[in-house]
Amino acid sequence: MTSVRILLRLQGLRQVGSSRRCAAQHRILLQSALCLQSSRLRNARQQVIKHFHSSPACAKKTSVPAAELFNEDKTKNSSALAHVDLFDHVAGEFKTKAMFNKAIDVYVKSDVRRRGHVEFIYAALKRMPEFGVERDLAVYNKLLDVFPKEVFVPRNFIQRMFNHYPRQQECGVQILEQMENYGIMPNVETKVLLVQIFGEKSHPMRKYQRILYWFPKFKHLNPFPVPQELPADPVDLARFSLTRIADDLDAEVTVYQVTSTDVSESGEHVSLPHIVEPGIQSPNQMELLAKHDPKQPVFIEGPFPLWLRKTCVHYYVLRADPSPHEEKEACSYDPESCLYYPRSLDLDLDRDVGDDETFDVDTCDEGPVFAMCMTGRGDEATLNHWISGLQQKNAILGQVPTLFLLKSGTGTLQNPSDRDSGSRNEDTQSEDGRSKMEASG
Repeated sequence: MTSVRILLRLQGLRQVGSSRRCAAQHRILLQSALCLQSSRLRNARQQVIKHFHSSPACAKKTSVPAAELFNEDKTKNSSALAHVDLFDHVAGEFKTKAMFNKAIDVYVKSDVRRRGHVEFIYAALKRMPEFGVERDLAVYNKLLDVFPKEVFVPRNFIQRMFNHYPRQQECGVQILEQMENYGIMPNVETKVLLVQIFGEKSHPMRKYQRILYWFPKFKHLNPFPVPQELPADPVDLARFSLTRIADDLDAEVTVYQVTSTDVSESGEHVSLPHIVEPGIQSPNQMELLAKHDPKQPVFIEGPFPLWLRKTCVHYYVLRADPSPHEEKEACSYDPESCLYYPRSLDLDLDRDVGDDETFDVDTCDEGPVFAMCMTGRGDEATLNHWISGLQQKNAILGQVPTLFLLKSGTGTLQNPSDRDSGSRNEDTQSEDGRSKMEASG
Protein backbone atom coordinates (compact mmCIF):
# COMPACT_ATOMS: atom_id res chain seq x y z
CA MET A 1 0.00 0.00 0.00
CA THR A 2 2.76 2.40 0.79
CA SER A 3 4.38 1.89 -2.63
CA VAL A 4 1.10 2.57 -4.41
CA ARG A 5 0.63 5.77 -2.47
CA ILE A 6 4.13 6.93 -3.32
CA LEU A 7 3.54 6.32 -7.02
CA LEU A 8 0.26 8.26 -6.94
CA ARG A 9 1.98 11.21 -5.24
CA LEU A 10 4.78 11.23 -7.87
CA GLN A 11 2.25 11.29 -10.71
CA GLY A 12 0.43 14.23 -9.07
CA LEU A 13 3.69 16.17 -8.75
CA ARG A 14 4.51 15.54 -12.43
CA GLN A 15 1.13 16.84 -13.49
CA VAL A 16 1.59 19.99 -11.38
CA GLY A 17 5.06 20.64 -12.92
CA SER A 18 3.80 20.17 -16.46
CA SER A 19 0.90 22.55 -15.82
CA ARG A 20 3.28 25.14 -14.48
CA ARG A 21 5.50 24.78 -17.54
CA CYS A 22 2.52 25.18 -19.85
CA ALA A 23 1.49 28.32 -17.99
CA ALA A 24 4.99 29.81 -18.30
CA GLN A 25 5.13 29.02 -22.05
CA HIS A 26 1.72 30.56 -22.46
CA ARG A 27 2.88 33.73 -20.74
CA ILE A 28 5.98 33.95 -22.97
CA LEU A 29 3.88 33.58 -26.08
CA LEU A 30 1.54 36.33 -24.92
CA GLN A 31 4.45 38.69 -24.20
CA SER A 32 6.03 38.07 -27.60
CA ALA A 33 2.71 38.68 -29.34
CA LEU A 34 2.25 41.95 -27.45
CA CYS A 35 5.81 43.06 -28.38
CA LEU A 36 5.24 42.28 -32.06
CA GLN A 37 1.97 44.19 -32.01
CA SER A 38 3.55 47.24 -30.38
CA SER A 39 6.51 47.21 -32.82
CA ARG A 40 4.10 47.05 -35.77
CA LEU A 41 2.23 50.03 -34.39
CA ARG A 42 5.47 51.98 -34.01
CA ASN A 43 6.56 51.14 -37.54
CA ALA A 44 3.19 52.23 -38.84
CA ARG A 45 3.49 55.55 -37.02
CA GLN A 46 7.02 56.08 -38.31
CA GLN A 47 5.90 55.32 -41.85
CA VAL A 48 3.18 57.90 -41.50
CA ILE A 49 5.64 60.51 -40.21
CA LYS A 50 8.67 59.67 -42.47
CA HIS A 51 8.01 59.12 -46.15
CA PHE A 52 11.53 57.79 -46.85
CA HIS A 53 14.05 55.56 -45.13
CA SER A 54 17.32 57.16 -44.01
CA SER A 55 20.35 56.10 -42.05
CA PRO A 56 20.65 57.07 -38.39
CA ALA A 57 23.71 59.27 -39.22
CA CYS A 58 21.61 61.34 -41.63
CA ALA A 59 18.76 61.54 -39.13
CA LYS A 60 21.10 63.14 -36.59
CA LYS A 61 22.17 65.87 -39.00
CA THR A 62 20.36 69.15 -38.69
CA SER A 63 20.25 71.96 -41.20
CA VAL A 64 22.66 74.79 -40.41
CA PRO A 65 21.39 78.25 -41.29
CA ALA A 66 23.48 80.57 -43.45
CA ALA A 67 23.80 83.09 -40.63
CA GLU A 68 25.74 80.59 -38.49
CA LEU A 69 28.11 79.80 -41.37
CA PHE A 70 28.71 83.52 -41.86
CA ASN A 71 29.40 83.87 -38.16
CA GLU A 72 31.94 81.01 -38.29
CA ASP A 73 33.79 82.66 -41.20
CA LYS A 74 33.68 85.92 -39.32
CA THR A 75 35.20 84.34 -36.23
CA LYS A 76 37.99 82.76 -38.31
CA ASN A 77 38.82 86.10 -39.91
CA SER A 78 38.65 87.83 -36.55
CA SER A 79 41.05 85.25 -35.05
CA ALA A 80 43.52 85.82 -37.90
CA LEU A 81 43.26 89.58 -37.38
CA ALA A 82 43.77 89.09 -33.65
CA HIS A 83 47.01 87.21 -34.32
CA VAL A 84 48.21 89.99 -36.62
CA ASP A 85 47.34 92.56 -33.96
CA LEU A 86 49.33 90.49 -31.46
CA PHE A 87 52.56 91.10 -33.36
CA ASP A 88 51.80 94.82 -33.63
CA HIS A 89 50.88 95.03 -29.96
CA VAL A 90 54.00 93.21 -28.73
CA ALA A 91 56.54 94.67 -31.15
CA GLY A 92 55.28 98.21 -31.55
CA GLU A 93 57.76 100.23 -33.58
CA PHE A 94 60.76 97.98 -32.85
CA LYS A 95 60.36 95.11 -35.29
CA THR A 96 63.31 92.87 -34.55
CA LYS A 97 63.99 89.19 -34.02
CA ALA A 98 63.70 89.52 -30.24
CA MET A 99 60.24 91.09 -30.56
CA PHE A 100 59.14 88.36 -32.97
CA ASN A 101 60.21 85.65 -30.54
CA LYS A 102 58.51 87.53 -27.72
CA ALA A 103 55.21 87.54 -29.66
CA ILE A 104 55.48 83.75 -30.12
CA ASP A 105 56.15 83.29 -26.39
CA VAL A 106 53.14 85.46 -25.50
CA TYR A 107 50.87 83.31 -27.65
CA VAL A 108 52.26 80.03 -26.28
CA LYS A 109 51.79 81.14 -22.66
CA SER A 110 48.33 82.59 -23.26
CA ASP A 111 46.67 79.21 -23.99
CA VAL A 112 47.95 75.82 -22.92
CA ARG A 113 45.77 74.02 -25.48
CA ARG A 114 47.19 76.14 -28.32
CA ARG A 115 43.78 76.92 -29.81
CA GLY A 116 44.04 78.69 -33.17
CA HIS A 117 47.68 77.71 -33.63
CA VAL A 118 47.26 77.19 -37.40
CA GLU A 119 45.99 80.74 -37.94
CA PHE A 120 48.75 82.07 -35.71
CA ILE A 121 51.47 80.27 -37.72
CA TYR A 122 50.09 81.55 -41.04
CA ALA A 123 50.02 85.10 -39.66
CA ALA A 124 53.60 84.70 -38.39
CA LEU A 125 54.83 83.46 -41.79
CA LYS A 126 53.41 86.57 -43.46
CA ARG A 127 55.03 88.92 -40.93
CA MET A 128 58.50 87.34 -41.02
CA PRO A 129 59.94 89.55 -43.84
CA GLU A 130 58.69 92.61 -41.99
CA PHE A 131 60.69 91.63 -38.90
CA GLY A 132 63.73 90.55 -40.93
CA VAL A 133 63.71 86.91 -39.76
CA GLU A 134 62.72 85.22 -43.03
CA ARG A 135 66.20 83.63 -43.29
CA ASP A 136 66.61 82.58 -39.66
CA LEU A 137 66.42 78.82 -39.07
CA ALA A 138 65.98 79.18 -35.31
CA VAL A 139 62.78 81.20 -35.82
CA TYR A 140 61.31 78.52 -38.12
CA ASN A 141 62.05 75.86 -35.51
CA LYS A 142 60.38 78.04 -32.89
CA LEU A 143 57.28 78.26 -35.11
CA LEU A 144 57.21 74.48 -35.46
CA ASP A 145 57.41 74.22 -31.69
CA VAL A 146 54.03 75.99 -31.49
CA PHE A 147 52.26 72.81 -32.67
CA PRO A 148 51.00 70.48 -29.91
CA LYS A 149 53.21 67.42 -29.56
CA GLU A 150 52.06 63.79 -30.23
CA VAL A 151 48.49 64.88 -31.03
CA PHE A 152 48.58 64.67 -34.83
CA VAL A 153 50.64 61.46 -35.01
CA PRO A 154 48.66 58.66 -36.74
CA ARG A 155 48.08 55.61 -34.52
CA ASN A 156 47.46 53.02 -37.24
CA PHE A 157 47.84 52.51 -40.97
CA ILE A 158 44.25 53.60 -41.69
CA GLN A 159 44.81 57.05 -40.18
CA ARG A 160 48.09 57.31 -42.05
CA MET A 161 46.41 56.32 -45.31
CA PHE A 162 43.56 58.84 -44.99
CA ASN A 163 45.78 61.90 -44.32
CA HIS A 164 45.48 62.29 -40.57
CA TYR A 165 44.75 65.96 -39.58
CA PRO A 166 45.20 67.42 -43.11
CA ARG A 167 44.91 71.08 -42.10
CA GLN A 168 47.76 70.85 -39.62
CA GLN A 169 49.92 68.86 -42.04
CA GLU A 170 49.35 71.46 -44.75
CA CYS A 171 50.44 74.19 -42.34
CA GLY A 172 53.64 72.27 -41.55
CA VAL A 173 54.36 71.84 -45.27
CA GLN A 174 53.84 75.59 -45.76
CA ILE A 175 56.55 76.34 -43.19
CA LEU A 176 58.99 74.06 -45.02
CA GLU A 177 58.06 75.58 -48.38
CA GLN A 178 58.86 79.07 -47.15
CA MET A 179 62.19 77.77 -45.89
CA GLU A 180 62.79 76.28 -49.33
CA ASN A 181 61.92 79.56 -51.08
CA TYR A 182 64.50 81.43 -49.01
CA GLY A 183 67.13 78.71 -49.44
CA ILE A 184 67.30 77.59 -45.81
CA MET A 185 68.49 74.07 -45.06
CA PRO A 186 66.65 72.41 -42.13
CA ASN A 187 68.71 70.80 -39.39
CA VAL A 188 68.32 67.88 -36.97
CA GLU A 189 66.19 69.94 -34.60
CA THR A 190 63.68 70.46 -37.40
CA LYS A 191 63.50 66.71 -37.97
CA VAL A 192 62.97 65.96 -34.27
CA LEU A 193 60.14 68.50 -34.08
CA LEU A 194 58.45 67.08 -37.19
CA VAL A 195 58.63 63.53 -35.83
CA GLN A 196 57.18 64.62 -32.48
CA ILE A 197 54.36 66.59 -34.12
CA PHE A 198 53.34 64.59 -37.22
CA GLY A 199 55.20 61.27 -37.10
CA GLU A 200 57.72 59.70 -39.44
CA LYS A 201 55.30 58.85 -42.29
CA SER A 202 53.62 62.26 -42.64
CA HIS A 203 53.62 64.80 -45.47
CA PRO A 204 55.82 67.38 -43.67
CA MET A 205 58.38 64.65 -42.99
CA ARG A 206 58.44 63.70 -46.69
CA LYS A 207 58.89 67.36 -47.60
CA TYR A 208 61.81 67.54 -45.18
CA GLN A 209 63.42 64.50 -46.82
CA ARG A 210 63.01 66.00 -50.31
CA ILE A 211 64.66 69.24 -49.20
CA LEU A 212 67.61 67.34 -47.76
CA TYR A 213 67.96 65.41 -51.02
CA TRP A 214 67.74 68.27 -53.52
CA PHE A 215 69.34 71.21 -51.71
CA PRO A 216 72.92 69.86 -51.73
CA LYS A 217 72.57 69.06 -55.43
CA PHE A 218 71.54 72.62 -56.41
CA LYS A 219 73.55 74.54 -53.81
CA HIS A 220 76.76 74.93 -55.87
CA LEU A 221 75.22 74.46 -59.31
CA ASN A 222 75.48 78.14 -60.30
CA PRO A 223 79.08 78.99 -61.25
CA PHE A 224 78.39 82.71 -60.72
CA PRO A 225 76.45 82.92 -57.44
CA VAL A 226 75.00 86.17 -56.16
CA PRO A 227 75.79 86.87 -52.49
CA GLN A 228 72.97 87.11 -50.01
CA GLU A 229 74.03 90.57 -48.83
CA LEU A 230 74.68 92.96 -51.71
CA PRO A 231 77.00 95.97 -51.27
CA ALA A 232 75.26 98.98 -49.77
CA ASP A 233 77.53 101.49 -51.54
CA PRO A 234 76.11 102.25 -55.03
CA VAL A 235 79.62 102.44 -56.54
CA ASP A 236 80.55 99.00 -55.19
CA LEU A 237 77.19 97.63 -56.34
CA ALA A 238 77.76 99.03 -59.85
CA ARG A 239 81.28 97.58 -59.96
CA PHE A 240 79.98 94.16 -58.92
CA SER A 241 77.09 94.28 -61.44
CA LEU A 242 79.23 95.27 -64.41
CA THR A 243 81.92 92.72 -63.56
CA ARG A 244 79.16 90.12 -63.54
CA ILE A 245 77.97 91.21 -67.01
CA ALA A 246 81.49 91.33 -68.46
CA ASP A 247 82.52 88.46 -70.68
CA ASP A 248 86.25 89.19 -70.53
CA LEU A 249 88.38 88.81 -67.41
CA ASP A 250 90.87 91.40 -68.75
CA ALA A 251 88.30 94.17 -68.46
CA GLU A 252 89.05 96.95 -65.99
CA VAL A 253 86.66 98.98 -63.88
CA THR A 254 87.14 102.74 -63.90
CA VAL A 255 85.31 105.11 -61.55
CA TYR A 256 85.04 108.52 -63.19
CA GLN A 257 83.03 110.27 -60.51
CA VAL A 258 81.84 109.47 -57.00
CA THR A 259 78.61 110.74 -55.48
CA SER A 260 79.39 114.08 -53.85
CA THR A 261 78.06 117.60 -53.33
CA ASP A 262 79.53 120.72 -54.89
CA VAL A 263 78.89 124.42 -54.34
CA SER A 264 78.05 126.40 -57.46
CA GLU A 265 78.93 130.05 -58.15
CA SER A 266 75.53 131.19 -56.86
CA GLY A 267 76.12 129.38 -53.56
CA GLU A 268 73.72 126.46 -54.19
CA HIS A 269 74.67 122.91 -53.22
CA VAL A 270 74.67 120.62 -56.26
CA SER A 271 74.77 116.83 -55.84
CA LEU A 272 76.96 115.02 -58.36
CA PRO A 273 75.97 111.41 -59.23
CA HIS A 274 78.41 108.54 -59.44
CA ILE A 275 79.68 107.42 -62.85
CA VAL A 276 81.29 104.00 -63.23
CA GLU A 277 82.78 102.91 -66.49
CA PRO A 278 82.81 99.17 -66.54
CA GLY A 279 85.76 97.03 -67.11
CA ILE A 280 83.75 95.63 -69.95
CA GLN A 281 85.83 97.54 -72.44
CA SER A 282 88.45 94.91 -72.97
CA PRO A 283 91.45 95.30 -75.28
CA ASN A 284 89.49 93.55 -78.04
CA GLN A 285 86.69 96.09 -77.73
CA MET A 286 89.19 98.93 -77.84
CA GLU A 287 90.58 97.49 -81.10
CA LEU A 288 87.07 97.28 -82.54
CA LEU A 289 86.39 100.90 -81.60
CA ALA A 290 89.70 101.99 -83.14
CA LYS A 291 88.71 100.30 -86.45
CA HIS A 292 85.27 101.94 -86.44
CA ASP A 293 84.44 104.20 -89.40
CA PRO A 294 84.35 107.82 -88.16
CA LYS A 295 81.49 108.57 -90.55
CA GLN A 296 79.22 106.06 -88.85
CA PRO A 297 77.71 107.25 -85.55
CA VAL A 298 77.78 105.41 -82.25
CA PHE A 299 74.78 105.19 -79.94
CA ILE A 300 74.34 105.42 -76.19
CA GLU A 301 71.33 103.27 -75.39
CA GLY A 302 69.52 102.48 -72.16
CA PRO A 303 68.62 102.14 -69.41
CA PHE A 304 68.46 98.35 -69.30
CA PRO A 305 67.40 96.62 -66.05
CA LEU A 306 69.52 94.05 -64.24
CA TRP A 307 68.07 92.17 -61.27
CA LEU A 308 70.33 91.02 -58.44
CA ARG A 309 67.99 89.14 -56.11
CA LYS A 310 65.51 91.83 -55.03
CA THR A 311 67.62 94.79 -56.15
CA CYS A 312 67.25 96.27 -59.62
CA VAL A 313 70.07 98.31 -61.19
CA HIS A 314 70.23 99.93 -64.63
CA TYR A 315 73.08 100.20 -67.11
CA TYR A 316 73.84 101.94 -70.43
CA VAL A 317 75.73 100.64 -73.47
CA LEU A 318 77.83 102.29 -76.16
CA ARG A 319 77.21 100.44 -79.39
CA ALA A 320 77.23 100.80 -83.20
CA ASP A 321 75.09 99.56 -86.04
CA PRO A 322 76.08 96.31 -87.74
CA SER A 323 78.29 96.74 -90.77
CA PRO A 324 76.82 95.92 -94.21
CA HIS A 325 77.42 92.52 -95.72
CA GLU A 326 79.59 94.00 -98.49
CA GLU A 327 82.05 95.46 -95.97
CA LYS A 328 82.35 92.33 -93.86
CA GLU A 329 85.73 90.67 -94.05
CA ALA A 330 86.15 86.93 -93.80
CA CYS A 331 88.36 86.36 -90.79
CA SER A 332 89.92 83.12 -89.74
CA TYR A 333 88.80 81.82 -86.38
CA ASP A 334 91.30 80.92 -83.72
CA PRO A 335 90.60 77.29 -82.72
CA GLU A 336 91.73 78.01 -79.17
CA SER A 337 89.49 81.04 -78.70
CA CYS A 338 86.63 78.89 -77.44
CA LEU A 339 87.26 75.30 -76.46
CA TYR A 340 83.73 74.56 -75.27
CA TYR A 341 81.87 75.69 -78.43
CA PRO A 342 84.11 75.31 -81.52
CA ARG A 343 83.18 77.55 -84.44
CA SER A 344 84.59 75.24 -87.11
CA LEU A 345 85.24 71.54 -87.34
CA ASP A 346 87.68 69.82 -89.68
CA LEU A 347 87.04 66.11 -89.19
CA ASP A 348 88.06 63.42 -91.66
CA LEU A 349 85.08 61.10 -91.23
CA ASP A 350 83.22 58.87 -93.61
CA ARG A 351 80.22 60.78 -94.93
CA ASP A 352 77.12 59.52 -96.64
CA VAL A 353 75.59 61.09 -99.70
CA GLY A 354 72.68 62.59 -97.76
CA ASP A 355 74.77 64.04 -94.89
CA ASP A 356 74.88 67.82 -94.53
CA GLU A 357 78.30 69.13 -93.55
CA THR A 358 77.15 72.68 -92.84
CA PHE A 359 76.11 74.03 -89.43
CA ASP A 360 72.53 75.12 -88.89
CA VAL A 361 73.16 78.47 -87.18
CA ASP A 362 70.59 81.24 -86.79
CA THR A 363 72.49 84.40 -87.57
CA CYS A 364 71.40 87.62 -85.93
CA ASP A 365 73.08 90.83 -87.12
CA GLU A 366 73.90 92.96 -84.11
CA GLY A 367 76.29 95.81 -83.84
CA PRO A 368 79.37 95.69 -81.62
CA VAL A 369 79.19 96.88 -78.03
CA PHE A 370 82.17 99.07 -77.18
CA ALA A 371 81.57 99.92 -73.52
CA MET A 372 79.02 99.92 -70.70
CA CYS A 373 78.41 102.11 -67.68
CA MET A 374 76.18 102.67 -64.67
CA THR A 375 75.31 106.11 -63.41
CA GLY A 376 73.36 107.56 -60.54
CA ARG A 377 71.51 109.86 -62.94
CA GLY A 378 70.61 108.88 -66.50
CA ASP A 379 70.61 112.29 -68.22
CA GLU A 380 72.65 113.39 -71.23
CA ALA A 381 74.98 115.62 -69.21
CA THR A 382 76.08 112.72 -67.00
CA LEU A 383 76.54 110.40 -69.97
CA ASN A 384 78.55 113.08 -71.81
CA HIS A 385 80.89 113.11 -68.84
CA TRP A 386 81.30 109.36 -69.29
CA ILE A 387 82.08 109.74 -73.03
CA SER A 388 84.68 112.41 -72.28
CA GLY A 389 86.31 109.99 -69.86
CA LEU A 390 86.36 107.28 -72.53
CA GLN A 391 88.19 109.59 -74.94
CA GLN A 392 91.31 109.36 -72.78
CA LYS A 393 91.85 105.78 -74.00
CA ASN A 394 89.82 105.96 -77.22
CA ALA A 395 90.82 109.05 -79.17
CA ILE A 396 88.54 108.16 -82.07
CA LEU A 397 85.47 109.12 -80.03
CA GLY A 398 86.37 112.77 -80.62
CA GLN A 399 85.78 112.23 -84.38
CA VAL A 400 82.71 109.97 -84.25
CA PRO A 401 79.24 111.51 -83.85
CA THR A 402 77.43 110.27 -80.73
CA LEU A 403 73.66 109.87 -80.59
CA PHE A 404 71.51 109.27 -77.49
CA LEU A 405 68.76 106.63 -77.61
CA LEU A 406 67.49 106.98 -74.07
CA LYS A 407 64.18 105.57 -72.88
CA SER A 408 61.65 107.95 -71.40
CA GLY A 409 61.01 107.90 -67.67
CA THR A 410 63.22 107.32 -64.68
CA GLY A 411 65.56 104.42 -64.12
CA THR A 412 63.27 102.77 -61.57
CA LEU A 413 60.80 100.03 -62.42
CA GLN A 414 57.12 100.53 -61.73
CA ASN A 415 54.65 98.02 -60.36
CA PRO A 416 51.67 97.04 -62.56
CA SER A 417 49.34 98.77 -60.10
CA ASP A 418 51.35 102.00 -60.41
CA ARG A 419 51.20 101.78 -64.18
CA ASP A 420 47.44 101.25 -64.10
CA SER A 421 47.00 104.21 -61.80
CA GLY A 422 49.20 106.35 -64.04
CA SER A 423 47.21 105.41 -67.13
CA ARG A 424 43.98 106.18 -65.31
CA ASN A 425 45.31 109.60 -64.32
CA GLU A 426 46.26 110.29 -67.94
CA ASP A 427 42.75 109.28 -69.07
CA THR A 428 41.12 111.56 -66.53
CA GLN A 429 43.39 114.45 -67.54
CA SER A 430 42.54 113.95 -71.22
CA GLU A 431 38.82 113.84 -70.42
CA ASP A 432 39.12 117.05 -68.38
CA GLY A 433 40.94 118.73 -71.28
CA ARG A 434 38.22 117.67 -73.72
CA SER A 435 35.47 118.97 -71.46
CA LYS A 436 37.29 122.32 -71.14
CA MET A 437 37.65 122.55 -74.93
CA GLU A 438 33.94 121.81 -75.40
CA ALA A 439 33.00 124.42 -72.77
CA SER A 440 35.17 127.07 -74.40
CA GLY A 441 33.74 126.18 -77.85
